[in-house]
Amino acid sequence: MTEDELRALIGRVKKGTLSRRGFVKRVAAVGLTAPMATQLLAVTGAAPAAAQSMPPYRPTRRGGGGPLKILYWQAATLLNPHFANGSTNQEAARVFYEPLAGWAADGTLVPILAAEIPSREAGTLAADGRSVTWKLKQGVTWHDGTPFTADDVVFNWEYARNPANATVTSGSYKDINVVKVDSHTVRVEFPKPTPFWADAFVATRGMLIPKHLFQNFAGANSRDAPANLRPVGTGPYRFVSFAPGDLLRGELNPNYHMPNRPHFDTIEIKGGGDAVSAARAVLQTADFDFAWNLQVEEEVLGRLEAAGRGRVNVVDSGNIEFIQLNVTDPNTEVDGERSSIRTTHPAFSDPAVRQAMNFLCDKNSLQQFIYGRAGRATANFLNNPPRYRSEAMRSEFSVQKANEVLDAAGWVRGRDGIRAKGNVRLRFVYQTSVNAPRQRTQALIKQAAQRAGIDLELKSVVATVFFSSDVANPDTYPKFYADMQMYTTTMTEADPQTFMNQYVSWEVSQKSNNWQGRNVLRFRNEEYDRIFREADGEMDPVKRTAMLIRLNDIVCGSHHIIPLLSRPNVSGQINAMRTNLSGWDNYHWMIGDWYKEA
Repeated sequence: MTEDELRALIGRVKKGTLSRRGFVKRVAAVGLTAPMATQLLAVTGAAPAAAQSMPPYRPTRRGGGGPLKILYWQAATLLNPHFANGSTNQEAARVFYEPLAGWAADGTLVPILAAEIPSREAGTLAADGRSVTWKLKQGVTWHDGTPFTADDVVFNWEYARNPANATVTSGSYKDINVVKVDSHTVRVEFPKPTPFWADAFVATRGMLIPKHLFQNFAGANSRDAPANLRPVGTGPYRFVSFAPGDLLRGELNPNYHMPNRPHFDTIEIKGGGDAVSAARAVLQTADFDFAWNLQVEEEVLGRLEAAGRGRVNVVDSGNIEFIQLNVTDPNTEVDGERSSIRTTHPAFSDPAVRQAMNFLCDKNSLQQFIYGRAGRATANFLNNPPRYRSEAMRSEFSVQKANEVLDAAGWVRGRDGIRAKGNVRLRFVYQTSVNAPRQRTQALIKQAAQRAGIDLELKSVVATVFFSSDVANPDTYPKFYADMQMYTTTMTEADPQTFMNQYVSWEVSQKSNNWQGRNVLRFRNEEYDRIFREADGEMDPVKRTAMLIRLNDIVCGSHHIIPLLSRPNVSGQINAMRTNLSGWDNYHWMIGDWYKEA
């Protein structure tokens, strides 16, 4: 379908000669999914960006459901969403804190603390793309009874963008202006036309904290706020207790702003252990109601599911399991900082070494023998929605080609079989979190690397440490004090803009921002920065799509990252559980809608 044909169809929807459903069916044939088709209509003013479908919620009264027991084999360590640089911290915070809106499974927006989703029809979404007005829900209170108002929203903008706070959410707030219109209305103003307006105050980066409890904690004492560990939010559950790295407890919020919610009287999120034991505790023994992120080998997962006490949920998403090849030198310290952007990696600065490492990753075997339905082999960092998937990237596993590339680049085998050039040897520390599929992946790649004259020292870090927000810990993934590292990065929006800012130069993770920048790789590329900025302001959806695809091709083509598997969200729940899950938001994005059938 050409650009002109796509615009013609959108024009017909605007005129009323083609239904929205008809539009979705027409464009599905060219790879445009229903979520993105709906968003495309919203961006062009042909349809409101409101959710088209939500699972039914059947309970007719609040409470009475007993305890909700959730198992997270990676435990949370803090509960402030603005400091939550790991998925488990984000998930734990979402139990108590809410955004203005969230992303449903179909990629459309659902109002949460907002009274409605902004739209052209309502006059709250500016036609020039320079502002969006949010009307807030009336009558919402924080868990301590304080009213939720526009002042709280404005405060979160100020808090997140304050460089002294070093928040992980700063990228969503630092370039915008937020104005209080009245007690329950705010206007977000953009410095230029902005096609993706649903970033600030939405979903993972939109969870709102109360002004009255955080306003005295900014800058040097921002990490000292008692509410960092004792949250007071607006969500369906109130805080009871928290043991970082272990157990989180909450209780029903009797004043929750949604009718008949929550169903459960208490909530318990147990952390620690491993993915296999978590799967077993739900699917086989039913000791818990729900288990998060079942990164479990397919053969094991299928056997546990066969017990018949629970089922596996597979929800499509934009998540990616990948390897990073350090741009910087993790073994050289500059002004007290390792992996400093003032250094370059002695081996990975050579494109031939990076290309060889790409040849040594057998992605198809990872999918076939380890991940199964939980991972699909890919050459792209950006995989979903499908319209953004590049056709230019290719993957090939070939030890022979890896050897040929290294031979041609002058990397010579020594007596011990390890290649070297000058004083640089191809011996790398390859780290990831403790998890059976990841350790098997490490072993598979190490074996192939040995055949190419590369020695990999495998390092496994306990997940609660690897994904911790502890800025003093040297083993966290944002520090990246290794040559290579592997993990899954999550795409928590149905639009790739924020997902792709992981490689812009101004998001580099470094000492000056307490290693809270999203660019953990320390990748810097002028073309990437320029195109990202252009895409950020491109109102033509077709041109913008091409720009985002180009961003994928730049970073993947550099071979500083090795995409391995496109990963859907995989979780487990007992048969009686009814959940509302989305691949574009937190697992807990609508936890108030969860219930258990009798």
